[in-house]
Amino acid sequence: MEQSPALYTNLGQGGVSVDPNEALAMLNAYRNRHGLNSLSLDEKLNKAAQEEADAMAGAVKVSHALTPDLTLVKRLRRAGYEPAIATENIGAGYWTLAEAFSGWRDSHRHNANMLREGVTQMGIATQYRENVKYKVFWSLILAKPDEGRGAQPLSQTRPSNLFAH
Repeated sequence: MEQSPALYTNLGQGGVSVDPNEALAMLNAYRNRHGLNSLSLDEKLNKAAQEEADAMAGAVKVSHALTPDLTLVKRLRRAGYEPAIATENIGAGYWTLAEAFSGWRDSHRHNANMLREGVTQMGIATQYRENVKYKVFWSLILAKPDEGRGAQPLSQTRPSNLFAH
């Protein structure tokens, strides 16, 4: 039996999650077609994305900040990542990477995040929840680390540098 590509793997079942490398390849191809730099996968960003996907699945709610402690900035810091730029796409109900990517691409705000200039890394995660309408909860984080070379501390950055849609 021939296996379908990872971007079509059905994540709407227990024990299956998104393949971060497949997501990276898909997003880099899309960014490159638009003349943008390729991204690298970052485990700290994957960890922060997993925390968001887990929280949304647990609450059965799609939100960037289910509690004041679950904001993007706080999740990134808990994961040990200090961003100069960070943005996040979330979603629910997409059962495959191809569906999630297509849905985000077709949304002006989510697409702008995927085509954000200046980001250099990404993290992505999903969480499955049985017996709920949307079943699969998604988080995609795109960021650039603050490498301390003239970058302002996060608390002093312009609000436009950190956003989530």
